Amino acid sequence: MHNLTTPVLYVAGNINVDIIMGTLTQWPSPGTEAMMEHSALRPGGSAGNCALALSAMEIPHRAISCQGNDAFTPWLAGYFPESAAGWPGYACETSFTVGVTHPDKERSFLSNYGHITRLSADDILQQLPEQAIPGDIVLLCGTFLCSTLFSQYTTLLPQLRKQGYRIAVDTGWPPSGWTPALRADVYTWLPNCDWLLLNEVETLGLSGMENLEDAGAELARQLSSRGGCVAKCGPNGARLWTTQYHQHAPGQPVRVVDTIGAGDSFNAGFLAALCQAQSPEDALYWGNAVAAHAISSSPRSYPDWQALQHHIEEMSHGRG
Repeated sequence: MHNLTTPVLYVAGNINVDIIMGTLTQWPSPGTEAMMEHSALRPGGSAGNCALALSAMEIPHRAISCQGNDAFTPWLAGYFPESAAGWPGYACETSFTVGVTHPDKERSFLSNYGHITRLSADDILQQLPEQAIPGDIVLLCGTFLCSTLFSQYTTLLPQLRKQGYRIAVDTGWPPSGWTPALRADVYTWLPNCDWLLLNEVETLGLSGMENLEDAGAELARQLSSRGGCVAKCGPNGARLWTTQYHQHAPGQPVRVVDTIGAGDSFNAGFLAALCQAQSPEDALYWGNAVAAHAISSSPRSYPDWQALQHHIEEMSHGRG
């Protein structure tokens, strides 16, 4: 637990149940069935994965969400014992995501609606201190999946800034794709966002551009100027654009086992570094280190503080 001077990372959004199955070479024809070689049932969602990684690293944080009222409600809450007591309950099913892996390490996702669509701005504000301490960050995850909350971003983000929080957002991919209307909607609240954490395809999709360099620079110009735009590029590492500069942190070669949640793990490492007063440039390497550990583990695990520092030290030698 943090003391009054330790920054806290508040992770808000889609905490749900993940069912991971693979490897699927081709989709079965309607009316048929396919057997998978491996499967896993685990807590997940973008916010859930990030919070679990922070817990492993013992970074002061709080997981902010809501919950349903079915048999999976206590099971999911049990993975977040220091946070779940504050989650409001709704009379609905728990949200699930089925992640299907393919031979090329790509993934497909199938999600229901469930409790995360009920999460509101009031739910989040009621779980936050009324005033941030210096350095506190709120990360909003699963933007388009938390549909009620998304409709309230234009009022929520200014309120978070008023309360003194730094704000980071990982939108994820919109289920209906990037339309001109959706881009215009997102652009209305980007000026109140400090850090935008996207993958490469999302960066291109939100910007409407075909070149990643142009897209990252353009999105950075739309932000508050207190942070920047990060593009997570898988094995190619991560890139950061601010209004002043561009930075690239190459990826760390690892044996890839399960890439689901890689970007969420990166978010945990990147924002943990900022909470620990590291530079944004160094934070990219922290993010890469946590993601590398996560995707090379089975069953899924995240680095503790000692393992994280070891990863960072190894990468620092490579940078030299």
